[in-house]
Amino acid sequence: MRIVINALSARRGGSQTHIASLLRYFGDSYESEIFIFLPDYVQIPTHPRIKRMSAGWPTENPVLRAFWERFVFRKILASLKPDVLFCPGGLISTIPPADCKTVTMSQNMIPFDLSQRKRYPPGWERLRNWLLESSMSRSMLKADLVIFISDYAQKTIQKRLDNGIKNTITIPHGLDEKFKVLNNTLSRPAWLPEKEYFLYVSAFDVYRNQLEVVQGFALFKKAKTTPEILILVGHNDSSYGRQVRGEIKKLGLEKDVILTGNIPHGELPAVYGKAKVIIFSSECENCPNILLESMGAGRPVICSDRPPMPEFGGEAVLYFNPSSPGDLSEKLAFLADHPAIMEELAIKARERALGYDWGKAARSTWNAILKINP
Repeated sequence: MRIVINALSARRGGSQTHIASLLRYFGDSYESEIFIFLPDYVQIPTHPRIKRMSAGWPTENPVLRAFWERFVFRKILASLKPDVLFCPGGLISTIPPADCKTVTMSQNMIPFDLSQRKRYPPGWERLRNWLLESSMSRSMLKADLVIFISDYAQKTIQKRLDNGIKNTITIPHGLDEKFKVLNNTLSRPAWLPEKEYFLYVSAFDVYRNQLEVVQGFALFKKAKTTPEILILVGHNDSSYGRQVRGEIKKLGLEKDVILTGNIPHGELPAVYGKAKVIIFSSECENCPNILLESMGAGRPVICSDRPPMPEFGGEAVLYFNPSSPGDLSEKLAFLADHPAIMEELAIKARERALGYDWGKAARSTWNAILKINP
C-alpha cells in the first residue's frame, strides 16, 4: 500500500511530536510505503520505506500552502498514485485520485467551540476560526476515516455535523518518554529559582486563562502567608500576554510571578518535576498534552473541570472552575493545608499518565488506516 501524508501544517511542537511518533513506530510489520510532506526543520526517523518529499514551494505562508495543496499537490498525487492520503492537520484541501482513500484528524477544538470563539475580539482570529470550522467540517464529512484524539471531541463534532461523519475512531495521543522520568534524576535548570513554585505551562491565550490564574494566585497569597511563587511558561508576546503582565503589575505581584516565555523543550520535564503544584487551566482542548505531561511528572495537579480534561485526568487530579479565580485560590489553599492529599494525588497522576503510550497510539493509527484499504 502507498500512503501519502501531507503534514506541511505541522508547525507546532504537539503536531511535530505526533508525526515523529507515528513514524518512529511504523516498524517493519507494515508492508507499506510512506511519502511524507512536512516542514524542512521537522526531524523524522530514517526508514527504508519512508520517503521525505519536497513541496518545491514556499508553504510556510498558509495562503501559498493552500494554493499548493489545491493545484500543485493534486498533480503530485496523480503521479504517486497513492492508496491512502492522510492529512493529520484536519484539512483535505486537494482532490485525490479516484481510487485513493482519505484520512484526516481532529486536533483543534477551538473552531468548534462557539463560546471560546466569542472570547476573541472581532478581527482575524474570529474569522480564522470560522473559516477553519467550515473547511474542517467539509474535510471530515468527505473523509473515509476521521481520527479523533478524545471521545469528547468525537461526540461534540459529530453532533455539530448531524452525525454525518461516516467512519470514526478515537485514538488519544501518547506521552513522550522524557516526561515519564522521575524528577529526582533531573538536573535543575540554572534559571529556575530555588523557591517553591506553582507552575502553569501553556502558550498564552484567552481560553488558557492565565489572567484568571494570576488573579487566583493573588487571592491565595492574600489568604495564606506562604512563600510560593507562580511560574508561567509559554509564549506570551501577544495582546493577551500584555494584558496578563498588566494584571501582575496591578496586583503588585512582580516579585511573585515569573513569565519565562518559551523555554527549551528538553528543560520541561525538570521544570514540571520540581514544581510544588502544577496548574492546568484551559477551557478548550482536544487531547490535553500539557495535562498528560504534568501528570507524568508525578506532581499534584489542579486541573480545569472543562471537558475533555476529566476524560484524561480521571480521579488523579483536583478539579476547579477555570473561570473562577476564587475557586483556584481555594484549591491551592486546600492542597497547602493537606500535604498527604498532595502526595496521594502525585502518585495517582503519575500512574495514570504512564498508561498513555505513543507506541500504542501509533500502532492503533496505522492499523486503522490500513483497515480502510485492505
